[in-house]
Amino acid sequence: VHNVVNDAVDLLEFRDRVIKASLNYGHLVVSTSLQCYVFSTKNWNTPLIFDLKEGTVSLILQAEKHFLLVDGGGLYLYSYEGRLISSPKFPGMRTDILNAQTVSLSNDTLAVKDKADEKVIYIFEALSGKPLGDGKPLTHKTEIVEIALDQKGLMSERKIAFIDKNRDLYITSVKRFGKEQKIVKIGTMVQTLAWNDTSNILCGIQDTRFTVWYYPNTVYVDKDLLPKTLYEKDASEFSKNPQIVHFVGNQITIRRADGSLIHLNISPYPAILHEYVSSSKWEDAVRLCRFVKDQAMWACLAAMAVASKDMATAEIAYASIGEIDKVQYINSIKDLPSKESRMAHILLFSGNTQEAETLLLQTGLVYQAIQVNINLYNWDRALELAVKHKTHVDTVLAYRQKFLEDFGKKETNKRFLQYAEGLEVDWNKIKAKIEMEIAKERERAAGSPAARA
Repeated sequence: VHNVVNDAVDLLEFRDRVIKASLNYGHLVVSTSLQCYVFSTKNWNTPLIFDLKEGTVSLILQAEKHFLLVDGGGLYLYSYEGRLISSPKFPGMRTDILNAQTVSLSNDTLAVKDKADEKVIYIFEALSGKPLGDGKPLTHKTEIVEIALDQKGLMSERKIAFIDKNRDLYITSVKRFGKEQKIVKIGTMVQTLAWNDTSNILCGIQDTRFTVWYYPNTVYVDKDLLPKTLYEKDASEFSKNPQIVHFVGNQITIRRADGSLIHLNISPYPAILHEYVSSSKWEDAVRLCRFVKDQAMWACLAAMAVASKDMATAEIAYASIGEIDKVQYINSIKDLPSKESRMAHILLFSGNTQEAETLLLQTGLVYQAIQVNINLYNWDRALELAVKHKTHVDTVLAYRQKFLEDFGKKETNKRFLQYAEGLEVDWNKIKAKIEMEIAKERERAAGSPAARA
Protein backbone atom coordinates (compact mmCIF):
# COMPACT_ATOMS: atom_id res chain seq x y z
CA VAL A 1 0.00 0.00 0.00
CA HIS A 2 1.56 3.27 -1.14
CA ASN A 3 0.39 6.49 0.52
CA VAL A 4 0.90 9.11 -2.20
CA VAL A 5 0.52 12.01 0.26
CA ASN A 6 3.51 11.22 2.49
CA ASP A 7 5.21 8.49 0.39
CA ALA A 8 4.81 5.89 3.16
CA VAL A 9 4.70 2.26 1.99
CA ASP A 10 3.03 -0.60 3.93
CA LEU A 11 3.24 -4.25 2.95
CA LEU A 12 0.14 -6.29 3.82
CA GLU A 13 0.59 -10.04 3.98
CA PHE A 14 -2.20 -12.61 4.24
CA ARG A 15 -2.26 -16.22 5.36
CA ASP A 16 -4.35 -17.35 2.39
CA ARG A 17 -4.68 -16.42 -1.25
CA VAL A 18 -6.32 -13.01 -1.91
CA ILE A 19 -9.47 -13.37 -4.04
CA LYS A 20 -11.00 -9.86 -4.10
CA ALA A 21 -10.09 -6.42 -2.75
CA SER A 22 -11.80 -3.01 -2.72
CA LEU A 23 -10.54 0.38 -1.50
CA ASN A 24 -13.11 3.13 -0.87
CA TYR A 25 -14.56 5.43 1.81
CA GLY A 26 -11.42 5.22 3.96
CA HIS A 27 -11.43 1.39 4.15
CA LEU A 28 -9.69 -1.44 2.34
CA VAL A 29 -11.76 -4.65 2.26
CA VAL A 30 -9.85 -7.83 1.29
CA SER A 31 -11.35 -11.31 0.98
CA THR A 32 -9.17 -14.44 1.00
CA SER A 33 -10.35 -18.02 0.52
CA LEU A 34 -11.28 -18.27 4.24
CA GLN A 35 -11.48 -14.80 5.81
CA CYS A 36 -12.40 -11.17 5.22
CA TYR A 37 -10.03 -8.39 6.35
CA VAL A 38 -11.21 -4.81 6.89
CA PHE A 39 -8.42 -2.21 7.13
CA SER A 40 -8.88 1.43 8.06
CA THR A 41 -6.67 3.69 5.94
CA LYS A 42 -5.69 5.46 9.18
CA ASN A 43 -4.17 2.27 10.61
CA TRP A 44 -2.84 -0.60 8.49
CA ASN A 45 -1.51 -2.65 11.43
CA THR A 46 -4.71 -3.89 13.06
CA PRO A 47 -7.30 -5.09 10.54
CA LEU A 48 -10.66 -6.40 11.60
CA ILE A 49 -10.91 -10.08 10.59
CA PHE A 50 -13.93 -12.40 10.35
CA ASP A 51 -14.46 -15.84 8.83
CA LEU A 52 -16.38 -16.37 5.61
CA LYS A 53 -18.99 -19.11 5.11
CA GLU A 54 -17.83 -19.61 1.54
CA GLY A 55 -14.43 -18.62 0.21
CA THR A 56 -15.70 -17.70 -3.24
CA VAL A 57 -16.37 -13.97 -2.93
CA SER A 58 -17.17 -12.72 -6.43
CA LEU A 59 -17.91 -9.04 -5.68
CA ILE A 60 -17.19 -6.43 -2.99
CA LEU A 61 -19.17 -3.16 -3.07
CA GLN A 62 -18.61 -0.34 -0.57
CA ALA A 63 -20.78 2.49 0.71
CA GLU A 64 -19.89 5.10 3.32
CA LYS A 65 -21.38 3.16 6.26
CA HIS A 66 -21.14 -0.51 5.20
CA PHE A 67 -20.06 -2.93 2.46
CA LEU A 68 -21.55 -5.82 0.51
CA LEU A 69 -19.99 -9.23 -0.08
CA VAL A 70 -21.41 -11.44 -2.84
CA ASP A 71 -20.53 -15.15 -2.90
CA GLY A 72 -22.11 -18.37 -4.20
CA GLY A 73 -24.47 -18.49 -1.19
CA GLY A 74 -25.99 -15.02 -1.29
CA LEU A 75 -25.65 -11.28 -0.61
CA TYR A 76 -24.23 -10.25 2.78
CA LEU A 77 -24.14 -6.69 4.07
CA TYR A 78 -21.52 -6.00 6.78
CA SER A 79 -20.65 -2.93 8.83
CA TYR A 80 -16.99 -1.83 8.85
CA GLU A 81 -16.84 -3.28 12.40
CA GLY A 82 -17.45 -6.74 10.88
CA ARG A 83 -21.07 -7.11 12.06
CA LEU A 84 -23.52 -8.80 9.66
CA ILE A 85 -26.32 -6.27 9.04
CA SER A 86 -28.59 -8.10 6.61
CA SER A 87 -28.76 -10.71 3.87
CA PRO A 88 -31.36 -9.70 1.25
CA LYS A 89 -33.01 -12.42 -0.86
CA PHE A 90 -35.34 -12.43 -3.85
CA PRO A 91 -37.02 -15.20 -5.88
CA GLY A 92 -34.75 -16.99 -8.35
CA MET A 93 -31.64 -15.25 -6.99
CA ARG A 94 -28.39 -16.23 -8.76
CA THR A 95 -25.38 -14.57 -7.17
CA ASP A 96 -22.73 -16.09 -9.45
CA ILE A 97 -23.63 -13.75 -12.32
CA LEU A 98 -23.88 -10.49 -10.34
CA ASN A 99 -21.31 -7.77 -11.02
CA ALA A 100 -20.70 -4.06 -10.34
CA GLN A 101 -23.03 -3.12 -13.25
CA THR A 102 -26.00 -5.16 -11.95
CA VAL A 103 -25.73 -4.45 -8.19
CA SER A 104 -25.58 -1.03 -6.53
CA LEU A 105 -25.26 -0.03 -2.87
CA SER A 106 -25.84 3.20 -0.93
CA ASN A 107 -26.03 3.95 2.82
CA ASP A 108 -29.68 2.92 3.10
CA THR A 109 -30.56 1.06 -0.11
CA LEU A 110 -29.44 -1.94 -2.13
CA ALA A 111 -30.50 -2.45 -5.77
CA VAL A 112 -30.08 -5.71 -7.70
CA LYS A 113 -31.02 -6.35 -11.33
CA ASP A 114 -32.99 -9.56 -11.87
CA LYS A 115 -31.41 -12.09 -14.21
CA ALA A 116 -34.59 -14.07 -14.98
CA ASP A 117 -36.43 -10.91 -16.11
CA GLU A 118 -33.91 -8.24 -17.09
CA LYS A 119 -36.57 -5.49 -17.06
CA VAL A 120 -36.82 -5.78 -13.25
CA ILE A 121 -34.73 -4.21 -10.45
CA TYR A 122 -35.20 -5.43 -6.86
CA ILE A 123 -34.73 -2.67 -4.29
CA PHE A 124 -34.05 -3.46 -0.61
CA GLU A 125 -33.66 -1.52 2.62
CA ALA A 126 -30.00 -2.03 3.49
CA LEU A 127 -30.43 -2.25 7.26
CA SER A 128 -33.29 -4.77 7.31
CA GLY A 129 -32.77 -6.59 4.00
CA LYS A 130 -36.52 -6.27 3.29
CA PRO A 131 -37.92 -5.07 -0.05
CA LEU A 132 -38.43 -1.30 -0.08
CA GLY A 133 -41.83 0.42 0.07
CA ASP A 134 -44.76 -1.71 -1.12
CA GLY A 135 -42.42 -4.64 -1.88
CA LYS A 136 -42.91 -4.48 -5.65
CA PRO A 137 -39.73 -4.34 -7.75
CA LEU A 138 -39.01 -1.51 -10.17
CA THR A 139 -40.07 -2.50 -13.70
CA HIS A 140 -38.95 -0.90 -16.97
CA LYS A 141 -40.34 -1.40 -20.48
CA THR A 142 -37.08 -2.83 -21.93
CA GLU A 143 -34.12 -4.88 -20.63
CA ILE A 144 -31.76 -3.05 -18.28
CA VAL A 145 -27.99 -3.19 -18.75
CA GLU A 146 -26.47 -1.16 -15.89
CA ILE A 147 -27.78 0.33 -12.61
CA ALA A 148 -26.41 2.87 -10.09
CA LEU A 149 -27.81 4.38 -6.85
CA ASP A 150 -26.95 7.93 -5.79
CA GLN A 151 -24.94 8.14 -2.56
CA LYS A 152 -25.99 11.24 -0.60
CA GLY A 153 -29.16 12.62 0.95
CA LEU A 154 -32.17 11.06 2.64
CA MET A 155 -33.65 7.66 1.81
CA SER A 156 -36.93 9.33 0.79
CA GLU A 157 -35.02 11.22 -1.94
CA ARG A 158 -32.85 8.30 -3.08
CA LYS A 159 -32.61 8.06 -6.88
CA ILE A 160 -31.54 5.20 -9.14
CA ALA A 161 -30.09 5.76 -12.61
CA PHE A 162 -30.02 2.95 -15.16
CA ILE A 163 -29.11 2.29 -18.80
CA ASP A 164 -31.37 0.03 -20.87
CA LYS A 165 -30.39 -2.08 -23.87
CA ASN A 166 -31.24 0.81 -26.25
CA ARG A 167 -28.49 2.71 -24.39
CA ASP A 168 -30.99 5.27 -23.02
CA LEU A 169 -30.29 6.65 -19.54
CA TYR A 170 -33.22 6.92 -17.12
CA ILE A 171 -33.60 8.19 -13.58
CA THR A 172 -36.33 7.46 -11.02
CA SER A 173 -36.96 7.56 -7.29
CA VAL A 174 -36.58 4.29 -5.35
CA LYS A 175 -39.29 5.24 -2.84
CA ARG A 176 -42.72 4.36 -4.18
CA PHE A 177 -46.07 4.39 -2.41
CA GLY A 178 -48.24 2.23 -4.64
CA LYS A 179 -48.49 4.95 -7.32
CA GLU A 180 -46.78 4.66 -10.67
CA GLN A 181 -43.39 6.31 -10.32
CA LYS A 182 -42.17 8.64 -13.02
CA ILE A 183 -39.21 7.08 -14.87
CA VAL A 184 -37.63 9.92 -16.84
CA LYS A 185 -35.13 9.72 -19.70
CA ILE A 186 -32.15 12.08 -19.26
CA GLY A 187 -29.68 10.77 -21.86
CA THR A 188 -29.30 8.71 -25.04
CA MET A 189 -26.50 6.48 -26.41
CA VAL A 190 -24.96 6.21 -22.90
CA GLN A 191 -22.27 3.56 -22.58
CA THR A 192 -21.31 3.81 -18.90
CA LEU A 193 -22.29 5.84 -15.81
CA ALA A 194 -21.27 6.58 -12.19
CA TRP A 195 -22.54 8.68 -9.28
CA ASN A 196 -20.21 10.88 -7.27
CA ASP A 197 -19.25 9.53 -3.82
CA THR A 198 -20.00 12.73 -1.85
CA SER A 199 -22.74 14.58 -3.80
CA ASN A 200 -25.54 13.57 -6.14
CA ILE A 201 -23.74 14.41 -9.38
CA LEU A 202 -23.92 11.86 -12.19
CA CYS A 203 -21.41 11.34 -14.99
CA GLY A 204 -21.52 9.17 -18.10
CA ILE A 205 -20.15 8.75 -21.60
CA GLN A 206 -22.89 9.70 -24.04
CA ASP A 207 -22.19 8.84 -27.70
CA THR A 208 -18.98 10.82 -28.38
CA ARG A 209 -19.36 13.16 -25.41
CA PHE A 210 -18.31 12.80 -21.79
CA THR A 211 -21.27 14.28 -19.86
CA VAL A 212 -21.75 15.37 -16.24
CA TRP A 213 -25.30 15.94 -14.93
CA TYR A 214 -24.60 18.41 -12.13
CA TYR A 215 -28.15 18.09 -10.74
CA PRO A 216 -30.11 15.22 -12.37
CA ASN A 217 -33.12 15.97 -10.13
CA THR A 218 -33.74 19.04 -12.36
CA VAL A 219 -35.80 16.74 -14.59
CA TYR A 220 -38.48 16.52 -11.85
CA VAL A 221 -38.42 20.25 -11.10
CA ASP A 222 -38.04 22.03 -14.44
CA LYS A 223 -37.41 19.75 -17.42
CA ASP A 224 -36.50 22.64 -19.78
CA LEU A 225 -33.62 23.56 -17.50
CA LEU A 226 -31.85 20.16 -17.66
CA PRO A 227 -29.65 20.90 -20.75
CA LYS A 228 -28.35 24.02 -18.97
CA THR A 229 -27.18 21.98 -15.94
CA LEU A 230 -24.82 19.75 -17.96
CA TYR A 231 -21.07 19.80 -18.51
CA GLU A 232 -19.91 18.19 -21.78
CA LYS A 233 -16.49 17.34 -23.17
CA ASP A 234 -15.24 15.43 -26.22
CA ALA A 235 -14.79 11.72 -25.38
CA SER A 236 -12.81 10.58 -28.44
CA GLU A 237 -9.61 10.19 -26.34
CA PHE A 238 -11.24 7.30 -24.41
CA SER A 239 -11.38 5.09 -27.55
CA LYS A 240 -14.07 2.37 -27.88
CA ASN A 241 -16.03 0.84 -24.96
CA PRO A 242 -14.55 2.84 -22.05
CA GLN A 243 -15.78 2.11 -18.50
CA ILE A 244 -16.06 4.65 -15.65
CA VAL A 245 -14.32 3.03 -12.67
CA HIS A 246 -14.58 5.76 -9.98
CA PHE A 247 -16.06 9.20 -9.48
CA VAL A 248 -14.46 10.44 -6.26
CA GLY A 249 -14.49 14.12 -5.26
CA ASN A 250 -13.99 16.01 -8.52
CA GLN A 251 -11.86 13.29 -10.14
CA ILE A 252 -13.17 10.65 -12.54
CA THR A 253 -11.21 7.51 -13.43
CA ILE A 254 -11.99 5.88 -16.78
CA ARG A 255 -10.66 2.51 -17.97
CA ARG A 256 -10.13 2.25 -21.70
CA ALA A 257 -10.66 -1.00 -23.64
CA ASP A 258 -6.89 -1.72 -23.55
CA GLY A 259 -6.93 -1.58 -19.72
CA SER A 260 -5.15 1.76 -19.34
CA LEU A 261 -6.60 4.32 -16.89
CA ILE A 262 -7.36 7.97 -17.65
CA HIS A 263 -7.98 10.54 -14.90
CA LEU A 264 -10.24 13.53 -15.49
CA ASN A 265 -10.91 16.52 -13.26
CA ILE A 266 -14.16 18.48 -13.25
CA SER A 267 -15.05 21.75 -11.53
CA PRO A 268 -15.23 21.43 -7.70
CA TYR A 269 -17.90 24.16 -7.46
CA PRO A 270 -21.07 22.09 -8.19
CA ALA A 271 -20.21 19.76 -5.26
CA ILE A 272 -19.78 22.81 -2.98
CA LEU A 273 -23.17 24.11 -4.22
CA HIS A 274 -24.79 20.74 -3.34
CA GLU A 275 -23.27 21.01 0.14
CA TYR A 276 -24.58 24.56 0.72
CA VAL A 277 -28.06 23.65 -0.49
CA SER A 278 -28.28 20.48 1.66
CA SER A 279 -27.45 22.70 4.69
CA SER A 280 -29.99 25.36 3.52
CA LYS A 281 -27.21 27.98 3.20
CA TRP A 282 -28.99 29.80 0.38
CA GLU A 283 -27.11 33.09 0.71
CA ASP A 284 -23.76 31.27 0.49
CA ALA A 285 -25.04 29.38 -2.57
CA VAL A 286 -25.99 32.65 -4.33
CA ARG A 287 -22.62 34.16 -3.38
CA LEU A 288 -20.80 31.12 -4.82
CA CYS A 289 -22.70 31.35 -8.14
CA ARG A 290 -21.90 35.07 -8.39
CA PHE A 291 -18.23 34.29 -7.80
CA VAL A 292 -18.04 31.42 -10.34
CA LYS A 293 -20.09 33.22 -13.06
CA ASP A 294 -21.19 29.96 -14.71
CA GLN A 295 -24.64 29.51 -16.33
CA ALA A 296 -24.71 25.79 -15.35
CA MET A 297 -24.27 26.71 -11.66
CA TRP A 298 -27.12 29.24 -11.79
CA ALA A 299 -29.35 26.69 -13.57
CA CYS A 300 -28.58 24.09 -10.86
CA LEU A 301 -29.31 26.62 -8.11
CA ALA A 302 -32.64 27.55 -9.74
CA ALA A 303 -33.74 23.88 -9.84
CA MET A 304 -32.46 23.20 -6.29
CA ALA A 305 -34.31 26.25 -4.93
CA VAL A 306 -37.61 25.24 -6.57
CA ALA A 307 -37.17 21.66 -5.26
CA SER A 308 -36.68 23.09 -1.73
CA LYS A 309 -39.58 25.58 -2.21
CA ASP A 310 -37.21 28.56 -1.70
CA MET A 311 -38.76 30.88 -4.27
CA ALA A 312 -36.68 33.97 -3.34
CA THR A 313 -33.44 32.17 -4.32
CA ALA A 314 -35.16 30.62 -7.37
CA GLU A 315 -36.10 34.12 -8.56
CA ILE A 316 -32.48 35.35 -8.32
CA ALA A 317 -31.17 32.24 -10.12
CA TYR A 318 -33.74 32.33 -12.95
CA ALA A 319 -33.10 36.05 -13.46
CA SER A 320 -29.35 35.32 -13.78
CA ILE A 321 -29.93 32.88 -16.66
CA GLY A 322 -32.42 35.16 -18.41
CA GLU A 323 -35.58 33.07 -17.77
CA ILE A 324 -37.76 36.17 -17.36
CA ASP A 325 -41.12 34.38 -17.86
CA LYS A 326 -40.30 32.11 -14.90
CA VAL A 327 -39.27 35.09 -12.76
CA GLN A 328 -42.68 36.67 -13.46
CA TYR A 329 -44.49 33.44 -12.58
CA ILE A 330 -42.53 33.15 -9.29
CA ASN A 331 -43.52 36.76 -8.49
CA SER A 332 -47.17 35.90 -9.11
CA ILE A 333 -46.83 32.92 -6.71
CA LYS A 334 -45.52 35.25 -3.98
CA ASP A 335 -48.69 37.40 -4.25
CA LEU A 336 -51.08 34.48 -3.64
CA PRO A 337 -53.12 34.88 -0.42
CA SER A 338 -52.61 31.48 1.27
CA LYS A 339 -49.74 29.07 1.88
CA GLU A 340 -51.75 26.21 0.28
CA SER A 341 -52.21 28.17 -2.95
CA ARG A 342 -48.51 29.02 -3.07
CA MET A 343 -47.56 25.35 -2.54
CA ALA A 344 -49.99 24.25 -5.28
CA HIS A 345 -48.57 26.75 -7.77
CA ILE A 346 -45.01 25.63 -6.99
CA LEU A 347 -46.18 22.08 -7.83
CA LEU A 348 -47.73 23.42 -11.05
CA PHE A 349 -44.45 25.17 -11.86
CA SER A 350 -42.74 21.75 -11.71
CA GLY A 351 -45.43 20.21 -13.94
CA ASN A 352 -47.16 18.23 -11.15
CA THR A 353 -50.74 19.19 -12.10
CA GLN A 354 -52.43 16.25 -10.36
CA GLU A 355 -50.62 16.84 -7.04
CA ALA A 356 -51.45 20.58 -7.17
CA GLU A 357 -55.15 19.88 -7.72
CA THR A 358 -55.22 17.26 -4.93
CA LEU A 359 -53.57 19.69 -2.49
CA LEU A 360 -56.13 22.43 -3.24
CA LEU A 361 -59.10 20.05 -2.90
CA GLN A 362 -57.78 18.57 0.37
CA THR A 363 -57.52 22.05 1.88
CA GLY A 364 -61.02 23.01 0.70
CA LEU A 365 -59.90 25.49 -1.99
CA VAL A 366 -62.34 24.15 -4.60
CA TYR A 367 -62.58 27.32 -6.71
CA GLN A 368 -58.77 27.52 -6.94
CA ALA A 369 -58.65 23.85 -8.12
CA ILE A 370 -61.28 24.63 -10.78
CA GLN A 371 -59.39 27.78 -11.87
CA VAL A 372 -56.14 25.80 -12.22
CA ASN A 373 -57.87 23.42 -14.66
CA ILE A 374 -59.40 26.35 -16.57
CA ASN A 375 -55.96 27.99 -16.91
CA LEU A 376 -54.59 24.70 -18.27
CA TYR A 377 -57.59 24.28 -20.63
CA ASN A 378 -58.56 21.03 -18.87
CA TRP A 379 -62.21 21.90 -19.52
CA ASP A 380 -63.75 18.50 -18.80
CA ARG A 381 -61.98 18.21 -15.43
CA ALA A 382 -62.93 21.82 -14.51
CA LEU A 383 -66.61 21.10 -15.23
CA GLU A 384 -66.46 17.76 -13.43
CA LEU A 385 -65.12 19.46 -10.24
CA ALA A 386 -67.69 22.29 -10.47
CA VAL A 387 -70.61 19.84 -10.81
CA LYS A 388 -69.29 17.50 -8.11
CA HIS A 389 -68.85 20.33 -5.57
CA LYS A 390 -72.02 22.19 -6.80
CA THR A 391 -70.15 25.47 -7.24
CA HIS A 392 -68.83 27.71 -10.06
CA VAL A 393 -70.52 25.77 -12.88
CA ASP A 394 -71.37 29.14 -14.48
CA THR A 395 -67.69 30.25 -14.09
CA VAL A 396 -66.46 27.23 -16.07
CA LEU A 397 -69.14 27.71 -18.76
CA ALA A 398 -68.33 31.45 -19.05
CA TYR A 399 -64.58 30.87 -19.50
CA ARG A 400 -65.29 28.05 -21.96
CA GLN A 401 -67.63 30.29 -23.97
CA LYS A 402 -65.05 33.12 -24.03
CA PHE A 403 -62.33 30.63 -25.11
CA LEU A 404 -64.50 29.37 -28.02
CA GLU A 405 -65.50 32.92 -29.08
CA ASP A 406 -61.81 34.00 -29.15
CA PHE A 407 -61.08 31.18 -31.61
CA GLY A 408 -64.34 31.55 -33.56
CA LYS A 409 -65.49 28.02 -32.69
CA LYS A 410 -68.90 26.54 -31.76
CA GLU A 411 -69.53 24.33 -28.71
CA THR A 412 -69.58 20.61 -29.62
CA ASN A 413 -68.99 19.01 -26.20
CA LYS A 414 -72.29 17.36 -25.12
CA ARG A 415 -71.69 17.89 -21.37
CA PHE A 416 -71.09 21.62 -21.83
CA LEU A 417 -74.17 21.93 -24.06
CA GLN A 418 -76.26 20.09 -21.44
CA TYR A 419 -75.20 22.37 -18.54
CA ALA A 420 -75.36 25.54 -20.67
CA GLU A 421 -79.10 24.99 -21.34
CA GLY A 422 -81.13 27.63 -19.52
CA LEU A 423 -78.04 29.05 -17.79
CA GLU A 424 -77.30 32.68 -18.46
CA VAL A 425 -73.69 33.79 -18.21
CA ASP A 426 -73.39 36.99 -16.16
CA TRP A 427 -69.75 38.14 -15.97
CA ASN A 428 -70.49 40.69 -13.20
CA LYS A 429 -71.93 37.94 -11.01
CA ILE A 430 -68.99 35.62 -11.81
CA LYS A 431 -66.37 38.31 -11.06
CA ALA A 432 -68.09 39.09 -7.75
CA LYS A 433 -68.08 35.39 -6.85
CA ILE A 434 -64.37 35.08 -7.71
CA GLU A 435 -63.52 38.15 -5.62
CA MET A 436 -65.50 36.68 -2.74
CA GLU A 437 -63.54 33.38 -3.02
CA ILE A 438 -60.20 35.24 -2.92
CA ALA A 439 -61.33 37.37 0.05
CA LYS A 440 -62.48 34.20 1.85
CA GLU A 441 -59.08 32.58 1.22
CA ARG A 442 -57.30 35.71 2.55
CA GLU A 443 -59.40 35.70 5.71
CA ARG A 444 -58.74 32.00 6.20
CA ALA A 445 -54.99 32.50 5.75
CA ALA A 446 -55.01 35.43 8.21
CA GLY A 447 -56.88 33.32 10.75
CA SER A 448 -54.55 30.31 10.53
CA PRO A 449 -52.26 29.55 13.53
CA ALA A 450 -49.14 30.10 11.37
CA ALA A 451 -50.28 33.59 10.37
CA ARG A 452 -51.16 34.50 13.97
CA ALA A 453 -47.74 33.32 15.16
